[in-house]
Amino acid sequence: MYTAAELIIRDATDADREAIASVLLEAYSEYSAVLPEAYWTEYRDSILDSVHGDTPAARIVAELDEVIVGSVLLFTSSAAAYGRPEMGIVTPIIRLLAVSPGARGRGAALLLIREAAARSLALGASSLNLHTSDMMASAIRLYERLGFQRAYETDIHNGSTLVKGYRLELSVTGGPLIVAETGDPAN
Repeated sequence: MYTAAELIIRDATDADREAIASVLLEAYSEYSAVLPEAYWTEYRDSILDSVHGDTPAARIVAELDEVIVGSVLLFTSSAAAYGRPEMGIVTPIIRLLAVSPGARGRGAALLLIREAAARSLALGASSLNLHTSDMMASAIRLYERLGFQRAYETDIHNGSTLVKGYRLELSVTGGPLIVAETGDPAN
């Protein structure tokens, strides 16, 4: 278990946006080596636009020793998350889950997802969605351990890349949010 002094999950402030952008770019830069340069540049710009835009319903951060080491953005729908209402997702979506490479292995990703799921329940949602691609294999393993299931009907293509949809059915049993996990946290 993590103590409050060790890892804190909280709402981001506007002043945190640059720190969030730094964490995201640090975490996602590993993909710059496998993506064509033009695609990486577009992806990086999209990341920064999401951080600095006003469409997330919540910006949630993980803080360790007063330093932001992780974050996730929560959107209310596919229209808000991607500007694509035609996808028909009208329940929350998480995007840009990231943990600084040096802070991985402490459970930050797990706690960020649990917080996003709890907030989704508070919004009256019965599910939480996300999208990812095969190049993010370790993230996919975490999502599946937490109970996310493939939601094929929400798959999209970004050029030739299949961006896979996943959905977590949310439940509350006798109080706190239950997000099943079958192993140790990866991040």
